[in-house]
Amino acid sequence: MKRAALFLIAGPVGIAAYGLVRLWGKSDGVYGPGFDWQAAHLVALAGMVCFVPAVLALSRLLPRSRWRDGVVVLTLVGLAATMVQFGADIVEGLLAADRAEMSALGADFKDIPGVEVAFYDVVPQFFFLGLVVLAGMLAARRRLPWWSVPLLLGGIVLPVVTLDLLPIAGLCMLAALAPALPSLRQQSSVRQAGAGGPVDGARLGGRARR
Repeated sequence: MKRAALFLIAGPVGIAAYGLVRLWGKSDGVYGPGFDWQAAHLVALAGMVCFVPAVLALSRLLPRSRWRDGVVVLTLVGLAATMVQFGADIVEGLLAADRAEMSALGADFKDIPGVEVAFYDVVPQFFFLGLVVLAGMLAARRRLPWWSVPLLLGGIVLPVVTLDLLPIAGLCMLAALAPALPSLRQQSSVRQAGAGGPVDGARLGGRARR
């Protein structure tokens, strides 16, 4: 399996694994700071990092356009903000002696002007918004089935209800994006064969659509 396909799988799996480790950490009634907190957030951070090349690979299945590039930038900005959020949680878990101190450190960080908007309430949502829009664009080009968009949206909304649904959310995201895997592998094969330059969605597989 090609590298882009691996990243596309690893991103949602990271979210599902984060949810599972989080549930395990909560099972004894004490979640963070400690090994369980750090393990959960490191897994989540790794998943977010994997989404960066995955988003870039998905975007290359579409024709080049300002609209496509704008959606990619929006998604990556949201991803960067999400990574900062998880990074802050990891640092706070390392510095704090107990849950109360960790919460106090988190509150101090959020009290910095602009931090709550940039890394918690607003900007991280750009990742999910951009991912849904990107999936919609891929569905319109028949790179994804129509049901990928509502399934992806459902996976994104589930943790809003409760974070305990994160494992299911990650699996929904994986199922929604997995139909793009054959196109990613084909794209990689075309590049390795020396097709030259990025392969746009309009060119890749265009003969089959005719």
